[in-house]
Amino acid sequence: MSRVKSGVVTHARHRKVIKKAAGYYSARSRNFRTATQAVDKAQQYATRDRKVRKRNFRALWIQRINAAVRMFDPEFTYSRFINGLALAGIEVDRKVLADLAVHEPEAFNAIAAQARAAIPA
Repeated sequence: MSRVKSGVVTHARHRKVIKKAAGYYSARSRNFRTATQAVDKAQQYATRDRKVRKRNFRALWIQRINAAVRMFDPEFTYSRFINGLALAGIEVDRKVLADLAVHEPEAFNAIAAQARAAIPA
């Protein structure tokens, strides 16, 4: 049986990892073993932080909505606003509400007025 040399496959695998490590400092971008560790850890961080990004954006939207609601009425809070939206049957997500609060305050105030009216006194 003939002998199989794996140099081409191994070199391609190494080159793939080194390419992902381009821009890393020192041996992390040149040495295969170190680059492998750095790329693996970077992919772990990337996977984790895709979830964290969603959390951060939701928190930002909530802060913007809360600020806009309090500008509409200082006694009106975010939680009461969301409750009022539910009672009024308005189904607008937080991303759109935050965008309205920043770019179109008149439209946001109209929605806030409907939410305020839906809450029983």
